[in-house]
Amino acid sequence: MSNAFTFNIKSIPFDENYQPSDSTRITTNFANLARGASRQENLRNTLKMIDRRFNNLAHWDNPKADRYTVELEIISVEMNIAANGGSDAFPLIEILKTNIVDRQNNERIEGIVGNNFSSYVRDYDFSVLLQEHNKNKSTFSSPDGFGELHGKLFKHFVSSSAYQERFSKPPVICISASSSKTYLRTENQHPILGVEYQQNEFSPTDQYFEKMGLQVRYFMPPGSAAPLAFYFQGDLLGHYTNLELISIISTMETFQKIYRPEIYNANSAAGNFYQPSLKNQDYSLTQIVYDREERSQLAVKQGKFTEEHFIKPYKQVLESWAANYAH
Repeated sequence: MSNAFTFNIKSIPFDENYQPSDSTRITTNFANLARGASRQENLRNTLKMIDRRFNNLAHWDNPKADRYTVELEIISVEMNIAANGGSDAFPLIEILKTNIVDRQNNERIEGIVGNNFSSYVRDYDFSVLLQEHNKNKSTFSSPDGFGELHGKLFKHFVSSSAYQERFSKPPVICISASSSKTYLRTENQHPILGVEYQQNEFSPTDQYFEKMGLQVRYFMPPGSAAPLAFYFQGDLLGHYTNLELISIISTMETFQKIYRPEIYNANSAAGNFYQPSLKNQDYSLTQIVYDREERSQLAVKQGKFTEEHFIKPYKQVLESWAANYAH
């Protein structure tokens, strides 16, 4: 049954000439930046911000702060479904791959895969399934088995030959801390990741990623305004090099400064007790155009697309596969 689903990985550069393909999830952060009148300026400024932050963190043997540049690839994952005697492909996941160019040594260094995480099935889970489950209810809750199919599909992908042949290390995903939780600063400090924070309780996102086989730790890198959430397998601090960690921080902190400036471009840094808030008024805007409201509307559309083209037509196949899945 595990052979019912196989994966095909496609890759395109994310650079100032990037234009989203018709099959790209339009809620994907980088796709949103690459639309409209300001698209090329948006992309150019975003990439400059990433490089500037990378060199700021990788400051050793880098006196002019211009030694490194980050190249990004958008990794699109299609799942091939062998069902009803045929084979269909569904666009399952999009992630980012960082690559580091060392200009001083004229060397290209592999970075981290993961970074950003976009998933059609997650859109369905949060924007369709969860909303319908809580319609007309006074107490918010999750349906039984919420996130389990998505988690199994993700684990199946990471353990697949398609992933293993392409990438040498497990993925690390980096997103915003939850504005519904409180974070406490700890004494633990890493030279690159910075000061570790611990949340008062798991957020729904933490629980969702846990079903994908990923644990979470929160770190506020040097010079940052707020902790970032890092989702990973194994040993985050021991398994990845300093340059790999810098590549994910510089990339995802830049995106968060654009998307959540109230938190990540705040004018004062998080203290010992910290609760992120999108209502914070004391922050700076980047010069990059982004429509946050449009993105949330598109998530609903794409969740319904997933229901129509994936969840409903393959319901029996998916349920049977998930029931027999052993990671």
